[in-house]
Amino acid sequence: MPLQRRLPKVGFRSRMARLTAELRLHELEIPSADVIDMDVLKAGNLVPAFVTKVKVIKSGEIKKAVKLKGLAVTKGARAEIEKAGGSIEE
Repeated sequence: MPLQRRLPKVGFRSRMARLTAELRLHELEIPSADVIDMDVLKAGNLVPAFVTKVKVIKSGEIKKAVKLKGLAVTKGARAEIEKAGGSIEE
């Protein structure tokens, strides 16, 4: 039997998964800063310190108007943030 059939199968591990994080919509109410960006999220321990990209997903609800800067946002989360009176800067 060939060697590749005798060895155990090894799965795929993305290198980008270590550098990205997802943030739920209801977690945006935790920081008390005017503008929420990557530094505010790292200081509040909402994302790990080594993360380079953060994406806000629609999970939960938001009642407070927030201003996001430099974060990726899903379509549903964008609608909820704008409905609450917030804004998003790219």
